[in-house]
Amino acid sequence: MANYTAADVKALRDKTGAGMMDVKKALDEADGDAAKAEEILRIHGAKAAAKREGRTAANGLVIPKVLDTENGQRGILVEVNSETDFVAKTERFINMAEEVLAAAIDSEAQTVEELLAAKLGDGTVADRVTEEIAVIGEKLVVSNLEILDGHVVEAYMHRTDPALPPQVGVLVATDEAGKDVAHDVAVHIAAMTPKYLSIEDVPAEVVETEKRIATETTIAEGKPEKAVPKIVEGRMHGFYKQVVLLEQGWAREPKKAVKEVLKENGGTVTGFRRVRVGESASAE
Repeated sequence: MANYTAADVKALRDKTGAGMMDVKKALDEADGDAAKAEEILRIHGAKAAAKREGRTAANGLVIPKVLDTENGQRGILVEVNSETDFVAKTERFINMAEEVLAAAIDSEAQTVEELLAAKLGDGTVADRVTEEIAVIGEKLVVSNLEILDGHVVEAYMHRTDPALPPQVGVLVATDEAGKDVAHDVAVHIAAMTPKYLSIEDVPAEVVETEKRIATETTIAEGKPEKAVPKIVEGRMHGFYKQVVLLEQGWAREPKKAVKEVLKENGGTVTGFRRVRVGESASAE
């Protein structure tokens, strides 16, 4: 029989989060050597993660943090996914997401890849996720890292289900004058899902595609040739009202554009980020 005590089992369980039987098996295999047993558990965790690689993790949560910087504020938003909403609302999963967010802040990672490689505990964020997969038994993924700098940054989290953690996360950057309306703009973005801040931010290839579709559609409808340009212009205006924040109708007063609301308040939105849990998974 391997040489270890109940205290050794508890210590390894506390350190790794693994189940009692898994810890005992690892200690047996390691002949009581705690360091070797921990290594065995990590290897088993990696194997468990590999088995779940083909599964879809479309549930989970978004978690934000706004930090003060020399030039204003920085918003950081992380999305961590699980396979089921049951896991997404557990304290264990939420605690792991908070650890991942802390690692993002400490490491100043700019991409998901950099975040996964960032230090967390005795290993990396990727190691931490793998260890948790072995314990929870589901595929877990760190899928999004959004960073937004501005004079003022507002974070808004929206719960689509009161029983679950936030499923939609928004960061909004404004100038000082926009501070008072930043929260309302963030709520609007959560609800109205704009893709771009201004018309100028819409990529040229997107504009070209939309114009081509609008033109071909108008011609196919048999509209007079002279009327086509004006009709296409109107349809492009409608397109911008759908996807451009400043052109959208204000959620609280749809007949008024967001840019009008900002003008009335004297504020300027300089950027935004919006993440909805599972969108990256559905896009795969």
